[in-house]
Amino acid sequence: MKKIIYSLMIMAGLVAMPGCNDDFMEHSPKDSLTEETVFSTYSTFKTYAWGLYNVFTNGNMLRRPGTGGSYASAVSYQGDINAGYLMRRLGSGNSYAFQTITDAASGNGWNFSFVRNANLMLDNIDNSSMSDVDKEHWRSVGYFFRAYYYMELIARFGDVPWVDQVLQEDSPEAYGPRVDRKTVADKVLERLQWAEQNIGNFTSQDGDNTINQDCVRAVISRFGLREGTWRKYHELGDAEKYLQECVRASELLMAAYPTLYTGTDGQPGAGYGEMWTTEDLGQVPGIILYKSYVKDINPMGMSYIEHTSSHYVEMNQNTVDLYLMKNGKPILADGSGYHGNKDMYAVFRDRDPRLYHTVIPPYKVKSGKGDYPTWSYTDNPADREYIDIMGANESCSNPGVGMKRLPGQNWSASLVPEIPRLGTGAFVTCRSGYYVWKNWDNWETNFNNGNLNTADKPIFKIEEVLLNEAEAKFELGVFDQGVADKTINKLRDRAGVVKMVVADINDSFDPNRGKYYPKGNESGILVDPVLWEIRRERIIELMGEGFGIYDIRRWRMAPWFLNRPATGLWMSKEEAMKNNMTLYNPETGYSDGTDGSLTEGNLYLFNDPLKEGKGWLDKYYLYQVPTTEILLNPELEQNPGW
Repeated sequence: MKKIIYSLMIMAGLVAMPGCNDDFMEHSPKDSLTEETVFSTYSTFKTYAWGLYNVFTNGNMLRRPGTGGSYASAVSYQGDINAGYLMRRLGSGNSYAFQTITDAASGNGWNFSFVRNANLMLDNIDNSSMSDVDKEHWRSVGYFFRAYYYMELIARFGDVPWVDQVLQEDSPEAYGPRVDRKTVADKVLERLQWAEQNIGNFTSQDGDNTINQDCVRAVISRFGLREGTWRKYHELGDAEKYLQECVRASELLMAAYPTLYTGTDGQPGAGYGEMWTTEDLGQVPGIILYKSYVKDINPMGMSYIEHTSSHYVEMNQNTVDLYLMKNGKPILADGSGYHGNKDMYAVFRDRDPRLYHTVIPPYKVKSGKGDYPTWSYTDNPADREYIDIMGANESCSNPGVGMKRLPGQNWSASLVPEIPRLGTGAFVTCRSGYYVWKNWDNWETNFNNGNLNTADKPIFKIEEVLLNEAEAKFELGVFDQGVADKTINKLRDRAGVVKMVVADINDSFDPNRGKYYPKGNESGILVDPVLWEIRRERIIELMGEGFGIYDIRRWRMAPWFLNRPATGLWMSKEEAMKNNMTLYNPETGYSDGTDGSLTEGNLYLFNDPLKEGKGWLDKYYLYQVPTTEILLNPELEQNPGW
């Protein structure tokens, strides 16, 4: 039976009863929602805490795994869209690359209402009738949620006010200055460490799939890596403490979750793909916490929308080129066996199967006739290459079977006869040719209603922890083959990619290795070759989960990812024109146009940001503090450059 995480309708901002001299007015009515009644027993604290689980789908959080709703897929991908890994099908290009980030008068993530909700619970623990052990448990839960939210505030703004109690209108802290990042980060880590040691093992009372010690450790792992590397690459000092905490928490979780999910559908990399298309993640090894969706209670529409013309998330050629060959080599490495980029079949051939579970592989079939969509293979055997790899969709006339099978169908079961399918309006089309289908499956109910899907979505899982461990170990100078085998190579084994051999990775291993940009260095420095492979593994394994904009900022690599033109498939001029597309001209940085000189090339998607005089600005590493907040509180200082 699926365990459900969903919010109860709770009034978090309670209003205190006014005082009066009359004795009977000193007593709260027994059936009213006051702090006395809401925060009294273990049961009432548990009921209130359900509302705090909203943080995982909170609209103020940039990375929102498992967010429900008809257009949830784009929301879940947004962090990777911002990082340039993925793109929106239409629009004017990446907002950071083309400097279209506008001044924020309000909003921008500067919101402390969730902090207040957590503090409201924390402030009332000592006055409750609970035992000391139960009080420690709920204090730990409150610390967890507040720390999780503060992790986002720190990532956005750096220095932020530290609020650890419910403030009143006349509280001086409400109009105080921002507290320096290190002080706040230290407090967040201290609270997480306290919660780790004091949270109870109360599954019988709280239920499965609720916040526990492993969830706290997952956040320590994530926060330790994020803050440690930010402090290192932004030259703030004191990085080692956070990195060591990342390693400590990660290794405890690695011991508790030794097995990776290998999937059920028999496809290459099935365990990776099915993490987002499985009915009940409670039965999946390696899942620490997940968002549960249940029919008629809290369904969502993430699979549905990816079967429609409204899905506008696609991958660009730069990101496709990051995927390794199955032999573990980058595409430009000696002996990689790369089949070239002249057509999509060649681009995908012998690549990391995780690519196939993220972008629809190419194929072509012949449409049949009848009341239900039927199909047959074309006369060209090459058109079925990836149908054979992914598994044939033999149940077109009976939708509801299987995971990512080919050929595809739209939400109404209409056949998608071929991929790539270029365009901007018809169902299952995109401009780059690389259509993202991470949440797509065949078994979920898809009708002309966006909220019928019930596949669970992961929130914390051991795969991220393995990547945190590998990266933190490198930054601490202790990454070796043994660490690679316990982390990176477990992920590669599941995906069907040859293992990393650390001794083989040198300066020439990847000719297209990325750069980072220390302060004041506009030309950049090549990332260490081993570290680059660790980061590549992170990008690929977590693709589409929204980590991108956090990662490229903490690495100070944003210019490398964003100051490049985003292009699509290689295509002849004739084929491009046939699809109402043009080619990208690297000489001009713009579309070659129908009268251009190119006879073939990559599909044009957006202009070259640098040739337009644009590109990533250093001020983007931190968000702007909304100007209205500074007007309300002159003690707040603006972030540099804004």
